[in-house]
Amino acid sequence: AAVDLDGFFGLHPSLAPFKPLYDRGLLAPVHAVGSPSTTRSHFDAQDYMETGTPDVKGTQDGWLNRYLAVQGTCDECKVSPFRAVSLTPQTPRIMEGASEVVAMNSLNEFTVRASGSEAERLEALYRTGSADLVHGTGTEMFEAVKMLKSANPQKYAPRNGAEYPKTQFGQRLLQIAQLVKANVGLEIAFADVGGWDTHVNQGSTSGQLALRLDDFAQSISALVTDLGDRMGDVVILTMSEFGRMARENGNRGTDHGHAGAL
Repeated sequence: AAVDLDGFFGLHPSLAPFKPLYDRGLLAPVHAVGSPSTTRSHFDAQDYMETGTPDVKGTQDGWLNRYLAVQGTCDECKVSPFRAVSLTPQTPRIMEGASEVVAMNSLNEFTVRASGSEAERLEALYRTGSADLVHGTGTEMFEAVKMLKSANPQKYAPRNGAEYPKTQFGQRLLQIAQLVKANVGLEIAFADVGGWDTHVNQGSTSGQLALRLDDFAQSISALVTDLGDRMGDVVILTMSEFGRMARENGNRGTDHGHAGAL
């Protein structure tokens, strides 16, 4: 039931939404790649992938944050508070570091939980006094809230017939599309999706793995469709901390393997 790509490689049937992207030259599966670390710990392996330093636990920052620090912006440009956004409860390891990053569950939650005169008084409090850390950070927060409010994410409607899954991953990609189209200065966006550690009852064309792949493919396909021509300025990278063995185990699942795909 695999979706044939070139007579040798194929996609799991749940990844069928990727086939049109492959045919258009937009999708490049890079197979048999991964970390050289032999750890069997998901936590360590993920840490190594996100810091870019296999088997080195002392690295303080993630490689995407190092990109932000090195890339910089033009001298006369004001750095946007939404330059780097993670749609997660906490900042992921890959984005930890000196450069500022915003982490949030959703765009709707990124607001000051006060309204009307209360919000005005709170903002005035932050704007007065010395230019200390709290004063500066508070001012930047209010500016970011105003910027996002002007983008009006609640009124967003996907374009080109794109239909995002109602899953957490699908809705996070929808919000990334909102930020891209709102022109708020976004350079890096991050979202994650779990459920891949299928030691038991992995399934084949249906089952646990098929459901995860279906969500994964439909969500990314919707994002590409929604962004349309804007995809000319966008690169989507997907990665996992390590792969699975090809051989089925005794529990109708697969155990930890070494190679994976990007």
